[in-house]
Amino acid sequence: MSLRRNALILILIVGLAAIAGTWNSAIGRAWLWPAALLLLGLVSEAAAVRSAAVVCRPLLPSRWPLGRACELCYALRQDSWNGLIVQVLLDAPEEFSTEPRVETVRLARGIEHRSVLRATASRLGTYHWPAATMRIGGPLGLAWWTRQAAHDALVTIVPDLADGAGRASGSTRSGEQRGSGSGPGSEILELREYRHGDPLRCIDWKASARRGRLVSREMSQDQHLEVIVAIDAGRASGLGAGDTDRLGLYVNVAARLAERAVTLDDAVGVLVFAARPLARLAPARGTAAVIRIRHLLAACRVQQGESNAVLAAAAIRGMAARRSLIVLLSDFDDAAAGEQLLGAVRLLTPKHFAFVAGFESARIEALASGEVDEALGAYRALAAIEYGNAVAANVRALRAVGAAALTARPEQLDRAVFSAYRDFRARRRV
Repeated sequence: MSLRRNALILILIVGLAAIAGTWNSAIGRAWLWPAALLLLGLVSEAAAVRSAAVVCRPLLPSRWPLGRACELCYALRQDSWNGLIVQVLLDAPEEFSTEPRVETVRLARGIEHRSVLRATASRLGTYHWPAATMRIGGPLGLAWWTRQAAHDALVTIVPDLADGAGRASGSTRSGEQRGSGSGPGSEILELREYRHGDPLRCIDWKASARRGRLVSREMSQDQHLEVIVAIDAGRASGLGAGDTDRLGLYVNVAARLAERAVTLDDAVGVLVFAARPLARLAPARGTAAVIRIRHLLAACRVQQGESNAVLAAAAIRGMAARRSLIVLLSDFDDAAAGEQLLGAVRLLTPKHFAFVAGFESARIEALASGEVDEALGAYRALAAIEYGNAVAANVRALRAVGAAALTARPEQLDRAVFSAYRDFRARRRV
């Protein structure tokens, strides 16, 4: 309970009456009347509020996309009396990024009011939504009476869809990416002059008759890849990366990449690893494969141990029967991580084509390039520069042994990975 304006006025009257009573004995007990009025009013308010039927429940989606900002509604309703004033704290569990706020609402009897809170899911899992804390204003304006709005709401955070943040960040569907050649294919790209060595089946005899010279058909050549996405779920993956942790960032990229790949009829598999391989799905095609991958990714959790990318690479060799594109989503932060990634790439190549993508911190870049006006700031800038140099050195080392490697900021990582994937297919690097 906390007092409101009317109660404070009565307390002031009590105080003034008591002071006046010390000067004039005739009114020495006058302060008892406003004090009694205050106490009786508080007792009556407590009884009225105790019987007030106020409901506050969150209207939650059963499945909330990881890393996506969504709006949720708190539905408030009361059936006691018109003009009931309620203050409600709009908040979310710690697994969500949001700005809590207190909203004051005057509720009409029997009419539902909805308050909107915007939040971003930052960690995979199923969570209980906290009971809303409310303060009900008494009908006499004397006090706020605290109440917990109990409910049994659950929300499950799942990997985001490519149609959500994936397209918004600049990626596009890439079903038109095809190789070309003069062999058999599924689609005619163009007609061109006959070249010595073109097979007879490629000659367009009708066009040749019209032009009076031999004309060949340039056909598209479909390229169906096997793609295995390896996700680092080690201790470092619990560090922040924008609106989520790094594991959440990698899970979203993997889920969206799987959706992109099946539109090209590529087979997609997944491996989750930390100190050892934790879960795997062999490469498969079609929507059913994407559904299985999303279920596996939704169960990912940050592990306490250090990651071992070499053991992950050994497991991938057992999963991939033929040459595949291996997309490894991991960290480039320190020398130990770089050595692990180098060992993994050496184990995968030359049979497979390895592509390593990782997180790049905008905050650290700002520290390294910002102005310094104190000694502590100088140390921070030097540490940020050293961090950036270590990441760049790890990227160069991976490229030197034949892997493709890049880092990007959280909001740009999916776009960078999709762009590289399209480029690998177009240039037939796999």
